[in-house]
Amino acid sequence: MVAAALAVVAGVVLVAVVPNREILLAAALALGALAAAAFSLYLIARERRRHERAEEALAGQASFLESLVDSMAAIASTLDPDEILELTRREAERLFDARVTLVEPGANSNPAENAIVIPLRVREYEIGALQLSRRRAFGRDDSVRATVLADFAGRAIENARLLAEAQVREAERARLSDQLITAEQEERRRLALFLHDTSVQSLSGIALMLDAGLHSIENDRLDEAKTVIGSALVRHRDSIRSLRDLSFNLEPVVLRDQGFAPAVQALADQIGIEQQLRLNIDVDAAEALAERAQAALYQIIREALHGAISRGPPTWISVKIDRDADGGFETTISDDAPGERRRAIFDSIAVRARTLNGRVTIDQGEDGGTTVRVTLPPYSAQS
Repeated sequence: MVAAALAVVAGVVLVAVVPNREILLAAALALGALAAAAFSLYLIARERRRHERAEEALAGQASFLESLVDSMAAIASTLDPDEILELTRREAERLFDARVTLVEPGANSNPAENAIVIPLRVREYEIGALQLSRRRAFGRDDSVRATVLADFAGRAIENARLLAEAQVREAERARLSDQLITAEQEERRRLALFLHDTSVQSLSGIALMLDAGLHSIENDRLDEAKTVIGSALVRHRDSIRSLRDLSFNLEPVVLRDQGFAPAVQALADQIGIEQQLRLNIDVDAAEALAERAQAALYQIIREALHGAISRGPPTWISVKIDRDADGGFETTISDDAPGERRRAIFDSIAVRARTLNGRVTIDQGEDGGTTVRVTLPPYSAQS
């Protein structure tokens, strides 16, 4: 611009001094070219300065983005929610050159001048906020960048909590799996002992009686042989009945074909007739249980009934199943049989309940009578 002004001044001087019009025109053309060149140089210099400023701004943006990425990497390096919050606070101080404090959700909704509050959210829930303050004012870009950092911190906290919950569930699954294996081993052990002490012993006795019968036949003692073989036949039929009852108790056909309530009622009728007991059964609520839960609960009730008979005998037994307010299932088995100090006899019931993630409580009255409560979670109804 200065060169153009000088060119104009020179043109005025030439008009006043030079009388020759041709020389004057040539000089004017030269001065115009000089002014155009000077103006072009000015535009080039101004455009270059603008580009330099744009490059500096882009370099600053790139540097900030690199710092933001580094901050995200630092925040994601830990899996503890409290550490994530503290790292977010420190990284915000470094990025924005500001004083940053963690505040409670909804606090400082009207921050002071030169301060902004950025909420920290996990999904739709606000868990806190970052309050940034410094001497110079925060721009719109600062708010956007701080929001990006806060959103990333919220996602990191959510991932940390989900991972912690998954680890807890995996530990619980492993514990339940171990309990299930233990319960299966205990069941096989009890079944083996039962067969050894009942059916195997009975069949061994029958074999000896048949040997004696054959020996009597060989010695022409037919009446004696007839008596021995007849006794062996009676014991053999008793063994068949015992094995049939065992098969029914392990997996009653009525449980599979007709449902839980008819199976428990059939068991109660059988025990009531054999032991001359009065049994009150109210188990219709258990029809909502999954098949596996029904099978396990049936075994729990069976063991509780036989346990009451072994302690007693009682004069009455009550079995009732209700759904609680949370949707869980509570089974109450009460009797008036004499109490039992040894809690080990209830261990098999507790083991079966733990395979369903259930809880067992035993209440015994001072004058006799026992109440066994088995509580199953709501998801026991899921197949």
